[in-house]
Amino acid sequence: MKKGKNKITSLFIGSVLLLGLSACGEENAVSGKASEDGVRTVKVGGLFDITGGTGDVGTPYAEGEKAYFKYLDSIGGIEGLNIEIDGKDYAYAIPEAQKIYQELRDKEKVSAVLGWGTGDTEALRQQVANDKLPFVSASYSESLKNLEESPYNFLVAASYSDQGRAILQWIKENHKGENPTVALLYNDTAFGQSPIKDIKKYGDEIGVKIVDEQVIDVTATEAQSQLLNMEKKNPDYAIIQETWGATATILRDANTLNIDTQFIGLNWASGEGVIDIVGKDIAEGYMGILSHAMPYEDFEGMDEIKEYLEAEGKTIDDINQKFIQGWSAAKIIVAGIKEASETTDGDITGEEIRVGLESLQDFDLGGLAAPVSFSADNHAGTEQTRIKIVKNGQWEQLTDYFSHQD
Repeated sequence: MKKGKNKITSLFIGSVLLLGLSACGEENAVSGKASEDGVRTVKVGGLFDITGGTGDVGTPYAEGEKAYFKYLDSIGGIEGLNIEIDGKDYAYAIPEAQKIYQELRDKEKVSAVLGWGTGDTEALRQQVANDKLPFVSASYSESLKNLEESPYNFLVAASYSDQGRAILQWIKENHKGENPTVALLYNDTAFGQSPIKDIKKYGDEIGVKIVDEQVIDVTATEAQSQLLNMEKKNPDYAIIQETWGATATILRDANTLNIDTQFIGLNWASGEGVIDIVGKDIAEGYMGILSHAMPYEDFEGMDEIKEYLEAEGKTIDDINQKFIQGWSAAKIIVAGIKEASETTDGDITGEEIRVGLESLQDFDLGGLAAPVSFSADNHAGTEQTRIKIVKNGQWEQLTDYFSHQD
């Protein structure tokens, strides 16, 4: 096969910017097929939440995904491949996600998808399986580990349930005093509910008692009534399964009510955005799961991000941890495509990309996240995660990567 210089073009369609598809001169290329010069085009679809209920964290995540493709294009990409990302904002609405997915499949002929929310990822998994399109989502729902139901879904970080188990294990090992008690604060969506049963079950198994549950809307601007109800049970800790906005509401109202419970957020409830909203004084001492690097951490994987930012006239101050999560997800799916390309000289199909992803073992993200490993029997890349704590307006590391099984 004749080798050609790769171009990786980033497309973002919708109300946002459309990036440089015409630069490739292959607008009508069919995903996975070779052009006359031997370069094979692979199209990756994207489902983004920019304007919906989780857009506070969805926007930087999508920006990180698109940025990785743009960066890879700028450094010459992968020889013999032309990889494009074609993404749209579905505003966290499941019917819109289904509509966009079908457009990506039927019109754009994508060979893999970068997804977002738990509800839409779970709703689409049967279609994804039938269509044989690998689906790397920002949802870390435990249910996606079930390969009978989700044979084309891949988890690239510890599941929400594993994050909750890790927190309970940390509490059991570090709590000062008698038997610790825990409350659960979450929203009434598939995302919010995803880890709750598993957390309660694991608490029973290790002797950490869950004493209260409160439902707080993902877009809540007031949570005093729920917090007052929680306070009646006087929990030592409260685990939060929300995004930045609702988490900030919880911390602000807890401060107003002088509640001294230790709040600990799962992945999407943690990051710089919480501090930005409530201020460093209220955020002081807040703990959270941060499965990916902060921009100011000195990891090898940050070098390419800094290179990209410099070319864009930006610095690490212009991105946040969720940008890095999106960048990492894109990097993993591209690695799977690369592996698939090396096993065949023909068309690169979704089935081959799945096998390519399954071949990744201890895939090194340069410290941006825990290494991931997949196989034909396991699409959960890792159970490892980290806990950090806010000190003087910045997240500081409290643990190394660990899992509840360590």
